[in-house]
Amino acid sequence: MSAPAADRAEAPPEHVYPTDGELLARVLVPYKAHCKYLRSARVTAEAGLASARCEFAVADSWYIDDTGHLNAVEANIAYNQMMYYLVAKSVREGLLTGFESWTPDDFWRHQLPDILIARFTGNFRRPVDPRSFHGEIRFRSVTRRSPGGGSPFLHAETSYRYWDAGRGRCDGEVTLAFVGIS
Repeated sequence: MSAPAADRAEAPPEHVYPTDGELLARVLVPYKAHCKYLRSARVTAEAGLASARCEFAVADSWYIDDTGHLNAVEANIAYNQMMYYLVAKSVREGLLTGFESWTPDDFWRHQLPDILIARFTGNFRRPVDPRSFHGEIRFRSVTRRSPGGGSPFLHAETSYRYWDAGRGRCDGEVTLAFVGIS
């Protein structure tokens, strides 16, 4: 016999946010027009962590002849774009643990100088078509650190993956540091 509904612990509700076109456009402002790969992002938040499912298109590689597949440089740029969007949306909606004190203005001020990739790994399992592919990013943890009593920063562990309509597949993990945090 199962416990009455009132006695069962309920999972926190999951919240889903469709693409905010205005926010997406502002997140991509620092990028050159031909390097704006992120087309849409649906954000999901639950229990202080957040993720996003995204659509991308790389029309033409900006630095090398066409390789016919997503390469490490483009994978990193796509990661940055979905991460920036996810953090901006999380700050706006109050979704992500560790960013409770941030305002949207804080995000815009920190976006380029204070969000650092400390470690980036990628596993290219099968070639991904860069002209149309999907991606997902997940914040797995965010912790505040002050090593040796030094300046505090946020340490975030994330994972990502990309896939296309065929069998293309790439995934990896990224450690982020958000510095300049008070």
